Amino acid sequence: MANPFSFATATEILFGRGQATIAAERIAVFGSRVLLVHGKNPARTDGLRRDLAARGCVVTGYPAASEPDIAVIEAGIDAARSGNAEIVVAVGGGAVIDAGKAIAALVPATRPMLDHLEVVGKGLPLDHAPLPFIAMPTTAGTGAEVTRNAVIGVPEHRRKVSLRDAQMLPRLAIVDPALTDGCPAAITLASGLDAITQVIEPYICTRANPLTDALCRDAIPRGLGALRRLMEEGEDAGARDEMAWVSLCGGLALANAGLGAVHGLAGPLGGLTGAAHGAICGALLPHVLVANRFAVSDDDAAKRLDEVGAWIGDMFGNGGAGLEQAAGMLADWSHAHGLETLTGLSIDEKAQTAAAEAAASSSSMKANPAELSSAALRDIMRAAN
Repeated sequence: MANPFSFATATEILFGRGQATIAAERIAVFGSRVLLVHGKNPARTDGLRRDLAARGCVVTGYPAASEPDIAVIEAGIDAARSGNAEIVVAVGGGAVIDAGKAIAALVPATRPMLDHLEVVGKGLPLDHAPLPFIAMPTTAGTGAEVTRNAVIGVPEHRRKVSLRDAQMLPRLAIVDPALTDGCPAAITLASGLDAITQVIEPYICTRANPLTDALCRDAIPRGLGALRRLMEEGEDAGARDEMAWVSLCGGLALANAGLGAVHGLAGPLGGLTGAAHGAICGALLPHVLVANRFAVSDDDAAKRLDEVGAWIGDMFGNGGAGLEQAAGMLADWSHAHGLETLTGLSIDEKAQTAAAEAAASSSSMKANPAELSSAALRDIMRAAN
């Protein structure tokens, strides 16, 4: 029998094409004063605004046009309080959803934000229940619609850290793959590699459990195949559906098992340089897999890493490839389709050295299947240059 485990997620998940058409109906149940957090283009939410207004809701829009930092969250809290928001809805990529999740969590809070942030703050639990939060992802990448944390930049510390609390799990996640249709190729690739990383790392991590295993075993090969179709054959509704599912599985898995060295490094690197999270993960993934395979001592972990290598090999019609060869094929393919190396992302040696040291305090690193020294982490990043 499996060791005891717990599994928590959003109160309700709506998945499938067409689910966005009933979003206003479902949102209005939670309240009539809505803070609507969106990305750079507010026009993408015009239809939802109209539908909410038709149901008597008063909507205040709030743009979260970049990865959220303390200033973005504080301004959002002010907007929510000024509009007497009863509910927060986020429509966008992972950064937008993280912004909305943090705003919903902190509007009722009485303590300063830093009291609740990990690493750079006190990491205290929330002292009041968050406002109801609803997430509608428009990219297939982070799975943030079903996680209990929000990643926030702290410029004065040059770090990205989590605001984390079990109460932050969304009340409703509406995952409509149609919202990802037509996503630009560069974003599709980076977010897709992030989604794939987020089903690989929970599968090989030390806190994997039978439920997360079931999600990841199914999602890893499906994600690899769907991403290849999107990048090589162009727009494909079926592949978009697959990637939305893989992203959702990644969020479910990471929230209940953990991640590993890819995300342990990606957090500090993003905070130090401002480089896009998904692109960093995509650049690091092949090299972290190889480093873990050489360093791991547990037979089950080695077997899982080899399974991942076989799935990657299958992506290229070579399921018999060893992990090192398969990882090299993935790296070459990703860069051939436009993924930047760490150097191309303007992540220099100084930032890499600092990230190797900072990764030791990362929550993601604690579940990595092998203990990797700072020197080993620096070697991984050199290989990703």
